[in-house]
Amino acid sequence: MDAGEIAGLIAAGAFLMLVIVLAVPLLKLGRTVDAATRAINDVTDRTGPLLSDVNETVKGVNVALGQVQVSLDGVNVQLGKVDTITEHAAHVTANVANLSTVVAAAAANPLVKVASFGYGLRKTVQARRNADEAREIRETMKQRRKAARR
Repeated sequence: MDAGEIAGLIAAGAFLMLVIVLAVPLLKLGRTVDAATRAINDVTDRTGPLLSDVNETVKGVNVALGQVQVSLDGVNVQLGKVDTITEHAAHVTANVANLSTVVAAAAANPLVKVASFGYGLRKTVQARRNADEAREIRETMKQRRKAARR
């Protein structure tokens, strides 16, 4: 064997060592890829039922939202009726207020006259009593003066 063959054998051995050294990480990387593939398959297997459950939940929410919409439509109809009732009540209240104003105006004028007449009558009666009392006092005073002169 000459030097070229020995160098070729050394180079081949070195290349074999390099292949062995590189094969170990490649084998470990293969195991890692296999584990990742298993994890992805597991996630895929679990995601399918989860997505179907989410789908059912969304369908249920949509049904509930439809029922809420129907309920809101019913509430809006009832509110329309309440608005009409409120409007009628406002008209009735306005009519009652107008009627009470008319009645007050019609009744107040005669009542004021009756009250004024009653006040005037009381004042007149009181003035006559005072006049009668004053006359009696004057007569009593005159009699005392006459009695005092004698």
